[in-house]
Amino acid sequence: MGEAFPADLDRIILRGVRARGRHGVFPEEREQGQDFVVDVVLGMVSMGRAAAHDDVADTVDYGAVATAIVELVEGPPVQLIETLATAIAARCLAFELVRAVTVTVHKPQAPIPVPFEDVAVQITRSR
Repeated sequence: MGEAFPADLDRIILRGVRARGRHGVFPEEREQGQDFVVDVVLGMVSMGRAAAHDDVADTVDYGAVATAIVELVEGPPVQLIETLATAIAARCLAFELVRAVTVTVHKPQAPIPVPFEDVAVQITRSR
């Protein structure tokens, strides 16, 4: 997915989180809504403790991450998927163990006047 994380970060990868949102520049996008697909790569310092203790409390709950993503996609509309991707990245970085995140927001039903498979933006943020 093209993330540029330091080599010492372990990763949790969550692909294909789907939700319907009303994001877009055009009025019909906000009125009708459309499907969005989100991929995230969470960079963490180490999964060693979680693996040693076999306890979800020692890692990032990817179910909670997926729920947070859906809440943002289904939430108040923004014009640009760049804005949505930035909000998702900030929410992912709010999870204590996440040190870096790459977010890809796909907009497969974007109003593009020629045949296309997908359009997406990808950002990487860290703390």
